[in-house]
Amino acid sequence: MLKEKTHKLLSADSLKGTKVINKDGEDLGKIEEIMLECSSGSIAYAVLSFGGVLGMGAKLFAVPWRRLEIDTDEEVLRLDVSKELLEKAPGFDKDDWPDFRDHRWHMNVHSYYGVQPGIWMPGPSATAGRKAS
Repeated sequence: MLKEKTHKLLSADSLKGTKVINKDGEDLGKIEEIMLECSSGSIAYAVLSFGGVLGMGAKLFAVPWRRLEIDTDEEVLRLDVSKELLEKAPGFDKDDWPDFRDHRWHMNVHSYYGVQPGIWMPGPSATAGRKAS
C-alpha cells in the first residue's frame, strides 16, 4: 500500500501489485517485481505485467525506474507512455526472463524508453558473481 510511508520511504514489497497508469489515466498493468542494483542498492527496474486476459498471457516489461513516478495520493505509479508504445516495448515471458547481466539488453531497454543508462549498468565485460570492492 503506497500510503504506508515513513519519512518518504517505501518498502519494495509495498510496490508489488501497484497499478501503473499513463498520463491519460489508461491502465498499463501492475508491478510484479522491483529489481535492485546490488552494489549501490538503487532501484534499476520495475517489472510490469501488461496485456493478457485475467492475468493469463500477460507479458512482462522491465521499465527503467527513472521513467516512473510514484503517486501516493492515488496509490498508483505513473509511466508516461501510450499503451501502443508499451505493447511494442522489449518484453519477456514470465518463464523466460532476460539475462540482466547483458550490457546490450540494458542498452536496448534504456534506449527504447529514452533514458540514459545509469552508471551502475554492467559493461560488456561484466561477469556473474563479481563482488563489489
